[in-house]
Amino acid sequence: MHVFITGGTGFIGRALCQSLLAQGHTLTVLSRRPDAQVQAICGQVGVVRALAELTPTHRFDAVVNLAGEPIFGPPWTEKRKTILWDSRVTLTERLVAWIAQAETKPKVLVSGSAVGYYGDQGDQILDEASPPVEKGFGQRLCAAWEAAASAAEEHGVRVCRLRTGLVLGRDGGLLARMLPIFKLGLGGRLGGGRQWMSWIHLSDHVRITQTLLGDDRLSGPFNACAPEPVTNAEFTQVLARLIKRPACLPVPALAIRLALGEMGELLLSSQRVYPKRLQEAGFAFQFPTLEAALKEVLAA
Repeated sequence: MHVFITGGTGFIGRALCQSLLAQGHTLTVLSRRPDAQVQAICGQVGVVRALAELTPTHRFDAVVNLAGEPIFGPPWTEKRKTILWDSRVTLTERLVAWIAQAETKPKVLVSGSAVGYYGDQGDQILDEASPPVEKGFGQRLCAAWEAAASAAEEHGVRVCRLRTGLVLGRDGGLLARMLPIFKLGLGGRLGGGRQWMSWIHLSDHVRITQTLLGDDRLSGPFNACAPEPVTNAEFTQVLARLIKRPACLPVPALAIRLALGEMGELLLSSQRVYPKRLQEAGFAFQFPTLEAALKEVLAA
């Protein structure tokens, strides 16, 4: 299978590239980096520097759309929001525009999203059928991102939308930011710690994407998160225990909001999300519990 991947040099993308290459697939990655640098990150892949380079004669069996500037980074100024929007929504719209013109359509588009799609819903149990709470930039961004991808269905393409939780893995993602603080003994819960964190191990995320690529029966939204969401307080306790450090320095919600502004919603909002549709499809998680996932990551 020839797969076109956006976001292939990112934390999730590079793991997916390496796994697909190991299975014998052919990959082309969208990246502005030099070819040699992309191949050093992703493996032996072809490189396209801009979507404008794609012509109607380009042919891919599948497309995986993971592109997006890091959501947690510089403050969410209006300029930053535009960058985040363009790197997700506008890019996806352009990708679908190419699909519309392609002489041979890809059979499937697996497109990124996040559990932030649901908005801040407290203790409410959420699955793929749960309606979102329309509030905040993060929620609007995810909803527009999914709508842009869904437009490919009008061209006969099977579309799967990945609502990803916090991804746990080596050398990137959530733990890359948390571990240095926790190893110094300066970790603690965020706010009251009652907000739910839906998470997933990186290897399970890769396996989910591969499952969606290969199973023609699957389409629509899928919660790419483990079947054991935890509260922020629980996450903090498990991580601190495994690295044998105290975690007794909570960060007040007010301090988070003052320091991060609107971006603070990423740390304080609550999504208690379950992967109902994946489980119904028979997907088996290698790391269904937080302790098992963190032990594997920390063992490196």
